[in-house]
Amino acid sequence: MTKSRRMRWAGHVARMGEKRNAYRILVRKLEGKRPLGRPRRRWVDNVKMDLREIGWDGMVWIDVAQDRDQWRALVNTEYTGIQRSCQETSACEEKAAVVRHNDLPWNVRKFMHNQILSFNFTADLEKVHPWAKSNWSHTDLPRLRRGMVGAQFWSAYVPCDAQYLDAVQLTLEQIDLIKRLADLNPEHLTLVTSVKGVQETHRAGRIASLIGVEGGHSLGNSLAVLRTFYSLGARYMTVTHTCNTAWADCSLTQLQSESSSPTAQPTDRSSEGGLTEFGKLVVREMNRLGMMVDLSHASVHTMKDALAASKAPVMFSHSSAFALCNSSRNVPDDVLKSLALNGGIVMVNFYTYFITCNSTATINDVIAHINHIRDVAGVNHVGIGAGYDGINFTPQGLEDVSKYPQLLAALLEDPSWREEDLKKLAGLNLLRVFRAVEEVRSGSLFTLLND
Repeated sequence: MTKSRRMRWAGHVARMGEKRNAYRILVRKLEGKRPLGRPRRRWVDNVKMDLREIGWDGMVWIDVAQDRDQWRALVNTEYTGIQRSCQETSACEEKAAVVRHNDLPWNVRKFMHNQILSFNFTADLEKVHPWAKSNWSHTDLPRLRRGMVGAQFWSAYVPCDAQYLDAVQLTLEQIDLIKRLADLNPEHLTLVTSVKGVQETHRAGRIASLIGVEGGHSLGNSLAVLRTFYSLGARYMTVTHTCNTAWADCSLTQLQSESSSPTAQPTDRSSEGGLTEFGKLVVREMNRLGMMVDLSHASVHTMKDALAASKAPVMFSHSSAFALCNSSRNVPDDVLKSLALNGGIVMVNFYTYFITCNSTATINDVIAHINHIRDVAGVNHVGIGAGYDGINFTPQGLEDVSKYPQLLAALLEDPSWREEDLKKLAGLNLLRVFRAVEEVRSGSLFTLLND
């Protein structure tokens, strides 16, 4: 029996989601006729090793030849334990719609200097140096599979220090890295650029990989660069990061008015506050291209200007509710109400300092933010952003990308959440926004210099 066949069975177990009988397939294979020419014990050991490779390293293995019933019970309990309530409904079946913000590409640059051929994405990085010792590392393929992630926005992020220097080049290198990550893992990842691509990739059993550019400083103040990013596959851009650009103010602008500390003063403040006329032109060009406008990291003034300028729904890829944690990175209620009229979405960040405004938080604190945004903006306008690999403090119960099913299972216990609403939260809301942005592009309503 070849390793590729064993890995297919292991993959069925790891990805089973709604396929609850997948573990039975593996049990039957282990209990069936031994492969010709190979002792049964050795074959079972090989299957164990294969399962460890995809993340089942914590299981206590039982000799199925001696106790088959115990083995069946173990498999059923080990994998489905935290997901049982989720799987009792079809709420988790829409895993193709699970699209998050993830900063893994920057960690590959930081830890591996973008030497992607030396990066084993299928490994359990919790046991690989230097990932295992980093509080910023939450992602690898085994954990994505356990987290039932069907689609992932990878962030092409570069630091604000690169603004006016080599930000454009570095962003191109990060986009290249994301594309190579997908190319090197074709059995698991497929680079997509549309809602249709997300759906088709999910049906094929792979994780749809999308690209987002995190920070307007990456443009170098050039619409031609924006169009180039789009042509390379980027489907959203965050208007600012932790620095102002010449055309948009970031969230630290609020801190400047609240504190005299030099660390609270972003550089290169735009002269007009919010979006300049060029900034509004950037938003309109993103509308014309079919590129989502991301307002996480933006100042409140910039949020409101972008909402007024955009003809398509906007997104907050990883922000939470200001009413529950008064961080300048979160979204105030008046903006949430405007966002509902715009048709956009806020995807809740898991960084504890944006959830409880301190270093500790729980899954219930995250749920409080989800519920608040739902109550103010509506259930059609809330999603899950997380921000894994770009945060170093995570809530208890949501420590890495494998924990998404725990969040959905906890929400299922709340009678105010209907099954169809959970599907929206899990990602259908974002796909709706994505589709609306595509429709604005297809309508050819906008030109570069008019409107």
